[in-house]
Amino acid sequence: MSERTATVTRETSETTIECTLAIDGSGDADVETGIGFFDHMLTALAKHGLFDLAVDCDGDLEIDDHHTVEDVAIVVGTALDETLGDRTGIVRYADRRVPLDEAVAGAVVDVSGRPRFYFDGEFSQDAIGDFTSDMARHFGESLAMNAGLTLHLEVDGENAHHEVEALFKALARTLDDATRIDDRREGTPSTKGAL
Repeated sequence: MSERTATVTRETSETTIECTLAIDGSGDADVETGIGFFDHMLTALAKHGLFDLAVDCDGDLEIDDHHTVEDVAIVVGTALDETLGDRTGIVRYADRRVPLDEAVAGAVVDVSGRPRFYFDGEFSQDAIGDFTSDMARHFGESLAMNAGLTLHLEVDGENAHHEVEALFKALARTLDDATRIDDRREGTPSTKGAL
């Protein structure tokens, strides 16, 4: 198993979640959130980011999908932050654009330890199955805030399924690139000597 692995749990009155993340993985996913499309997106995140990701979430889906998606993002973000430690040797910056049919999405990240989030775009339909389309934006925001990322996401298209899936794939590829160890680098990737 990857040395850069973390297991994080979260229990509130709204959700109970256990997550294990290995960022030097092979893309294996074991995900159960109760929201089929969200499971599909988390599986895509693992597959295209080459992360091994296990998420088990019992959320208050009788209300809606908000708490489940937000809290899973918090837990995955926290796990990502823990796996990176002091971020010694990582590439740090990355950007990718990913198409899916008519849709295209982009992600730019600085794994800086300083959380910021920016989003540009709209989703063409309000929901995809039981998943509220705007929760893709909120997932990115909650992930960035808890993983210590400066993250810019953008999306354009005509079909919300394609838009959200392209967004998760762009995020996956960007995180894979930015969190890799650069064998040429010693210490943290900053002129300050720390992130």
